[in-house]
Amino acid sequence: MLLKEVCDLVGGSVVCGQERLNDNVECAFASDLMSDVLTLKKDHFLLITGLANTQSVRTAEMSDAPYILLCRGKQVSSEMKELACENNILIITSSLSLYKCSGLLYNAGLNPVY
Repeated sequence: MLLKEVCDLVGGSVVCGQERLNDNVECAFASDLMSDVLTLKKDHFLLITGLANTQSVRTAEMSDAPYILLCRGKQVSSEMKELACENNILIITSSLSLYKCSGLLYNAGLNPVY
């Protein structure tokens, strides 16, 4: 699924990494626990979270997850945005809940990590 499709499905707005909207992503993982994200044996996935701080960006970087969908209307801090831009990480924000975003993307054919 193209990231621009992800953005459209969740009524999202791109905060940074707009040049990655034509990237294709095959799977996603939803969590607010970054320790769970770090245990994944998969890379190049969409991280769906409501954790709006630099830890989510650093976790995405360490996990080779170049895309973050930030849910629940959370705002991206300037520090978070700067770190994501430095690491070529796309951040999309959505006012929808984590559950709703995950369900919409799953129903549209985006696979779970497991």
